[in-house]
Amino acid sequence: MAANEDQEMELEALRSIYEGDLCFRELSPVSFQYRIGENGDPKAFLIEVSWPETYPQTAPVISMDAFFNNTISAAIKRSILDKLMVEVEANLGTAMTYTLFEYAKDNKELFMENQPVNTVTSVSNSIAIGTPDVPTSKKKDKKEQLSKTQKRKLADKTDNKGELPRGWNWVDVIKSKGRSDSKWLNYTRHMRIYIQTLVSCVRPKVCPSSLKFYIAIPCYGV
Repeated sequence: MAANEDQEMELEALRSIYEGDLCFRELSPVSFQYRIGENGDPKAFLIEVSWPETYPQTAPVISMDAFFNNTISAAIKRSILDKLMVEVEANLGTAMTYTLFEYAKDNKELFMENQPVNTVTSVSNSIAIGTPDVPTSKKKDKKEQLSKTQKRKLADKTDNKGELPRGWNWVDVIKSKGRSDSKWLNYTRHMRIYIQTLVSCVRPKVCPSSLKFYIAIPCYGV
C-alpha cells in the first residue's frame, strides 16, 4: 500500500490518467514505468519512478536501468536523469510523477539528439534492395524451315495422296540406332532407291481408294 495519503491520491490519479495507455506500467503501488516513444523507435527510452516513504516531501528515485535502455549510451542516460532532477527540484512537495513523464515526452527529441541511431537491416529489406530476379523470357520454339530445294525433294518423294513411301527414312532410322557399318548403310541406300523406283513403276495412273500396294523388304538386324 502507499505510504501516506498523498501517495494514495496520486496513485488513483495515475491509474485514471493512464488507463489503457500501453506505454504506462504500474510495477507496484509505489513504482511506475513509462516508455517515451513508440515500439520500434530507435530513440525511444524508458524511465522508472519509485516513491520512497517520505515522497513527495522528498525526491522520488528516477532510474533508466531497464533493459529497454540497453542501447542508449551512459552519457545520454546521465544527461536525461540530470534534466529530470531539475524538474524534481522545481516540484518538490507536490505530486510530480505525471509531470515527470509528460516532461520527458515533450523533450524526447532534445534528450536523444546526440544518441546515434542503430540501424538494423532486416532480412526482408535485404531481399528488397537486392537485385530482383528478372524472369527469363521464354523463346518460342521455331519450327525447322526447309529450303526450296528440300521442299522440292520432299514433294518428289510423296505419292498422289501426299504420303511418303514406306521405307523412305530407313537409313535415318538405322543411323539413330547407332549402326555405323558402312556396308550395311550402302545396302540400305540401294534398297531404298530400289523400292522408290519399284513403287513409281507399278503405281497405277488411277488408283482405287480400296487398293493399296505393300512391298515388304526384309531388313536384317534392324
